[in-house]
Amino acid sequence: MKYISTRGKSPACTFEQVLLTGLAPDGGLYVPETLPVFSHEEIASWAGLSYDKLAFKVIKPFVNGEIPDDVLQDIIEQSYAGFSHKAIAPLRMLGVNEWVLELYCGPTLAFKDFALQLLGRLLDHVLTRDNKKVAVLGATSGDTGSAALEGCRHCANIDLFILHPHQRVSEVQRRQMTTIPGENVHNIAVKGNFDDCQRIVKAAFGNQSFLPDGRQLVAVNSINWARIMAQIVYYFYASLNLGGPLRPVSFSVPTGNFGDIYAGYLARQMGLPVNQLIIATNRNDILHRLISDNEYSLGELEHTLSPSMDIMVSSNFERYLFDLFDRDAEAVSEFVTSLGKNPQHLDPAKWQKARELFSSLGVDDQTTCQVIAQVFEETEFLIDPHTAIGVHAARECNKDTSVPMITLATAHPVKFAEAVEKAGLQTPQLPAHMQDLFERDERYSVLDNDINAVTQFMQQHLG
Repeated sequence: MKYISTRGKSPACTFEQVLLTGLAPDGGLYVPETLPVFSHEEIASWAGLSYDKLAFKVIKPFVNGEIPDDVLQDIIEQSYAGFSHKAIAPLRMLGVNEWVLELYCGPTLAFKDFALQLLGRLLDHVLTRDNKKVAVLGATSGDTGSAALEGCRHCANIDLFILHPHQRVSEVQRRQMTTIPGENVHNIAVKGNFDDCQRIVKAAFGNQSFLPDGRQLVAVNSINWARIMAQIVYYFYASLNLGGPLRPVSFSVPTGNFGDIYAGYLARQMGLPVNQLIIATNRNDILHRLISDNEYSLGELEHTLSPSMDIMVSSNFERYLFDLFDRDAEAVSEFVTSLGKNPQHLDPAKWQKARELFSSLGVDDQTTCQVIAQVFEETEFLIDPHTAIGVHAARECNKDTSVPMITLATAHPVKFAEAVEKAGLQTPQLPAHMQDLFERDERYSVLDNDINAVTQFMQQHLG
């Protein structure tokens, strides 16, 4: 299997090359040249597999033998061994045909652990084997940072640099990042928003001349294909546990950077019977405006009670556009690079095609808190604000109530005390392994919203 760029001007790459790259040299994102497609019979044969065994079945075709099967199996098993629930991704019933997939049982209490525990071990294997050192650079709107640091901090051949928007993540999210020990761990608070952090990361990947000879950047954001690959698995897992593939399912996905819901789209392309995918977002609703009104334009980025979705430029949407535009790389490039200049509109036929699969909803903070309170009153189950947005979108946008609707619960509510308290509820206690979080020493540097400030900092701190 080869991987190609959505911009069409970079050579095809192997899995390991894509793992160690992130953005393509032409500014595009890597996607598989062809997707593996599984028959309903093959998917049905996976029923009853443990999460790690299922992950191996789904992931193996993407690795294409570049990592021996026994090594890959061991890496996957180790990646999920530390999760707090035996099911790894347990399903919880909220009502008739209404489910929540709990994706926060990993070490940092967020769905990002599913991909980044695996990514860290894949990187460690390849870098140790090749005796190579790299610098990991990523931007986070809250959860990616701690998950990336936790997944990669034990890798001796990696220096970690994670950017987050200064004073725009929750206190628990910040402390999870800034209290992680390690000489190779560097947290940078940028005086700006997440889109500014993401822009700096993309600019650094586009010009790596600031790095010493022999060193390169590796992405941990969802621009790294390996992250998307890992997230495909839990769509299959949820479906199989609710009678798939004989029974179709639908998903409502809290969506910021489009990576998580894009993984659901890929699962459908690979043969999983998915009836509907719902883009659930907050007031930063660029994707909702496109799906509902066919307008793709930047708005003012707002700070909300669901900060992990405080994103306006959804990088992974380019991967979906590549398919929607029939893999016309030039058309994709023109569409995405015009964002910010003028409002963009899809061709009516393409817009309708997108709407056949995707529904969408933008949800404000007041409604988010109401849903947190409502779900707790109905079920005594406490959800975080991102999950609440997903649940509300699922209830508002469901086209077929006879099909099981699964909302992806992306984070533990303990990470978002402000939203829980505004919903009139008490924030739960931190889990045992994080009980002393507020007593740990923090380490982070506040930098200007400037690419040069970040690259100079990196030069000074590379091991």
